[in-house]
Amino acid sequence: MSRPPEHDDLPNPVRPAFTPDEAGGMVVNIGPSHPATHGTLQIIAALDGERVTRADVHCGYLHRGFEKECEDHTWNNLIPYVDRLNYCSGLINDFAYCDAVETLMGVEITRRCRVLRTLLAEYSRIADHMTCIAASLMEIGAMTGFLYLMTIRDYIYEHLADLTGARVTYTYGRIGGLARDLPEGWLTRLDEILVQYEDFIGRVHALMDRNRIFIDRTRDVGVLTTDEALNWGFTGPMLRSTGAPRDLRRDTPYLAYGDLDFEVPVGIKGDNYDRYYVRMREMDESVYMIRQLVEMLEPGPISVDDKRCTLPEKHLVYSEIESLINHFKLIMEGPQVPAGEVYRAHEAANGELGFYLVSTGGGRPYRMHVRGPSFIHMGGLHRLLEGYQLADIVATFGSVNMIGGECDR
Repeated sequence: MSRPPEHDDLPNPVRPAFTPDEAGGMVVNIGPSHPATHGTLQIIAALDGERVTRADVHCGYLHRGFEKECEDHTWNNLIPYVDRLNYCSGLINDFAYCDAVETLMGVEITRRCRVLRTLLAEYSRIADHMTCIAASLMEIGAMTGFLYLMTIRDYIYEHLADLTGARVTYTYGRIGGLARDLPEGWLTRLDEILVQYEDFIGRVHALMDRNRIFIDRTRDVGVLTTDEALNWGFTGPMLRSTGAPRDLRRDTPYLAYGDLDFEVPVGIKGDNYDRYYVRMREMDESVYMIRQLVEMLEPGPISVDDKRCTLPEKHLVYSEIESLINHFKLIMEGPQVPAGEVYRAHEAANGELGFYLVSTGGGRPYRMHVRGPSFIHMGGLHRLLEGYQLADIVATFGSVNMIGGECDR
């Protein structure tokens, strides 16, 4: 019986990113099975005692092939797919994608739809930030703060489920509008949740902001300068925590953001504490914007009257041959989007979420590319880990808020 070949005998030997000799110390794997790496992430870390001297970050694979899969489905049928990019704030994904298609088609959404999309995007931002902060607090031992934040987040999830009929992956956006209007009493419940939010977020501030243990784990840990953040393409709270007030909602207004009064919170040092505090402040600004948007809501249609993209009313489908044919063609062939290409970016919870679409004039996209902020951030994550302690990896990674769906390639 012949012995199995050694690694060096293989035609294409599989080698680690760096060996202990190259690293100058011990090499350890953190993830992807580690509970703090949130899914598919693997960090190969070289250690000198407890200090990380070198880190090699692998975001892994979800094996969905999202961008390629989009080429075989109609423009409408892609909406459930984009929900699953950042599954903590799926509505923002919906609206950014629909905005890109509407730009290609030259469709201008109604006033009520524009205001509602903005309101729901900010509502989703609160839920996303709460998920990030709660998880990062739990991972460094602050379980009470986790429970406070997750309580409100679950109220928001249940509230959005009342509107959309689904939890987490909503499929609520439509090209040219929205799936349905607000149900009776939805705005009343929204106000109740925002009042509860202010109570619970105040408790978290009281628990964490001056907590000695929390400050020791976050202040001056995972420091990133503005120049480094820009060099690695960081956006969103990651960039703003360094002191750069870059926000697409203010710099290139879309939807109803140009009509709103709000601030762009920024940090000082770009460390873990700043990333925590910027997200806490952004949630307060989102609440402020939501209250303005409720006042701006006026009666009216939520979808455009355009047969190229909007399904006819169901009673007309059952009573008119023209509406039946229109419904059939939109479902079976998809909206016929004019030939061209477009890039539209929205300020998602993690940063710039961009959709680059190429159309050849049919019912399916020829190409689609998604600029997922988490994928960009993983490219520079090693910069936040090297030079700090092994235990700091958990605290720093939690502050980045990596969502695996955005890293899918």
